[in-house]
Amino acid sequence: MSDSEQHADDAQPVWPPTRVLPDILYCGVCTLPIEYCEFAGTVSKCQKWLRNKDQALFAKTWPDIDLSQKLEETTIDEGMTKEQKKAEAKAAQEAKKKANQRVVIKRIERSKRKCVIEVSGLELFGVDLKKAAKLFATKFATGASVTKNPQGTDDIVVQGDVQDDIYDLVVETWEQVPEEQIELTEGKKK
Repeated sequence: MSDSEQHADDAQPVWPPTRVLPDILYCGVCTLPIEYCEFAGTVSKCQKWLRNKDQALFAKTWPDIDLSQKLEETTIDEGMTKEQKKAEAKAAQEAKKKANQRVVIKRIERSKRKCVIEVSGLELFGVDLKKAAKLFATKFATGASVTKNPQGTDDIVVQGDVQDDIYDLVVETWEQVPEEQIELTEGKKK
């Protein structure tokens, strides 16, 4: 290797100087131009930083946030904080969801005088379906299994015409299942 080749390998590459435009404001949080802060993943921190730095530019960049904040400040219910309102709305939504939950005990005719009972909705009340199927099988001396229905949820299928007995057993065994949310129906022949 010659002496000139050795100096060529040791030479550092020369990069062109970077240029920062003076009229562009770069965010102090994500270091992007403020127009691109929404892509950084730290939007709320960037907005807070810009609000403290320049109110006029903040109102120009995010006008809808400024407007929504003014609307929040002029709410009728001044006594509650944001967190309390969220918690109250979440509790109301859960109560509504709980009221719509139902346990359906459906009698389905098979061939001749044979039928099966399909129990669905017990998992919504925190009941372990495998244990419930085992309880039904031992209590009524029949076959009982957990199967998937066409909607993709799990149901318990019990052999035999024990619909009323299952209703009574569900009411006495699981107190978390309200009696008014248990529905007895007749199914079509499979």
